[in-house]
Amino acid sequence: MPTPTGPALASGSTTVRAAPDAVFAVLTDLAGLASIAVEADSMEWVSGTRAAPGAVFRGHNRNGVRRWSTRCTVTDVDAGRAFAFDVDYGPRGVVPIAHWRYDLDPAPDGGTLVTERMWDRRPSWFVGLGGLATGVRDRAAGNTANIEATLGRLRVVLERGGAH
Repeated sequence: MPTPTGPALASGSTTVRAAPDAVFAVLTDLAGLASIAVEADSMEWVSGTRAAPGAVFRGHNRNGVRRWSTRCTVTDVDAGRAFAFDVDYGPRGVVPIAHWRYDLDPAPDGGTLVTERMWDRRPSWFVGLGGLATGVRDRAAGNTANIEATLGRLRVVLERGGAH
């Protein structure tokens, strides 16, 4: 799926004092992404071994005592510039959930402007079920807060120059 054309359900941006390639490396390394993403517990490749269009990974998520897994298909990879994936739920990913996208742009100070966005792909009948399963009834507000926290964690990891 290409980037949706409508407005994102949730989004946020931050400037990181690191080169776009360094930011991209953290975002496309599943362990790195899982270490900074708020609801992510772990991620592993199911099909493929790296971020490439069509590669599939499983995301294991948590919110307090609630846990769930999703199937994610990489849709866009542009080294140092963009990383995006579709999220689906259920056997073989039969229920569309979301489209996530990270855009990286050089900042005037030599750092990177990172924009994270999420589009809701859930069918209307699934919205209430998803809220019960995840404990997040207002996904727009929840993901806006999660994006802010995730970008903050990304900034800390990269500006400290340490491993994630």
